[in-house]
Amino acid sequence: MAPTLTHCVSSLPPEGAQPAFGRPGGGLMWPPRSRTACRSLPPEGAQPAFGRPGGGLMWPPRSRTACRSLPPEGAQPAFGRPGGGLITPTPPPCGTQRGFTLIELLVGIAIMALMAILGWRGLDGMARAQEATRQRADELLVVQAALGQWSADLDALLALPHTTPLHWDGQVLRITRRSSAVPDEGALVVAWTRRDVQGASHWLRWQSPPVRTRADWQQAWQQAALWASNPGEAERRREVLLLPLDNWQLFYYRGGAWSNPQSSSDATPGDAAAAVPDGVRLQITISPGQALAGQITRDWVNPLLGGGKS
Repeated sequence: MAPTLTHCVSSLPPEGAQPAFGRPGGGLMWPPRSRTACRSLPPEGAQPAFGRPGGGLMWPPRSRTACRSLPPEGAQPAFGRPGGGLITPTPPPCGTQRGFTLIELLVGIAIMALMAILGWRGLDGMARAQEATRQRADELLVVQAALGQWSADLDALLALPHTTPLHWDGQVLRITRRSSAVPDEGALVVAWTRRDVQGASHWLRWQSPPVRTRADWQQAWQQAALWASNPGEAERRREVLLLPLDNWQLFYYRGGAWSNPQSSSDATPGDAAAAVPDGVRLQITISPGQALAGQITRDWVNPLLGGGKS
């Protein structure tokens, strides 16, 4: 039987075919054909169009099934894949993804900036309120500590023979008191006064070293008076700055009434116990701008008279 044209064309290898060495059955590896290349070949069954303008072949009509059997463009041979065939490329996603516009981004940035500013102002206000509260609490603690020390000095009054337990001359209050150290190291001389420190009036307290002899007590008593009027470097090392104070006054309770003494020389000379009044009233005026401002009154009652202290 003589070979037909179709048989000759089908048996010829296409251009670019490579020998398949080591492939079962030998033969050649045919390069993949694209959809366009497949469409350029005449299908089987095409007949010459005799008498048709331009000549050529008459292509038989293709069904929808035949069109779907062609591999898509870009398909690659699946070498080594069970069953062979082609790997079909993944189709692009349906629809397009929409991003934010420039106006939307600017609006979002402006809102976030406004929220950050409002948040910062809120945090700053909270920090300021916390700092003011802490400062007020510290100032209150200072006032309480100063008044507590005042009462402790009066409670520890010590009336020794041939000494003065309490003396007020209008500027400084000097007190002879017991030591709170254990074991007892001796008597102490303390002094309270108001003096300008760095341009502001302050309430100060001074304390001497422990004294055991009358000579030591006399020296400490005179040093306390010197500290109140014209302190030197040695006296300043033993002073404590308490709080800003505009003014202070003392009143003694004797004979059933409060009096405003300028000195305590009205006591019986040589009688140390008689020099201690029945009560002492302290009136201090704290400088403005503190946690507590204005006048504070503190009364002390001699514990030896009974009734306790106030």
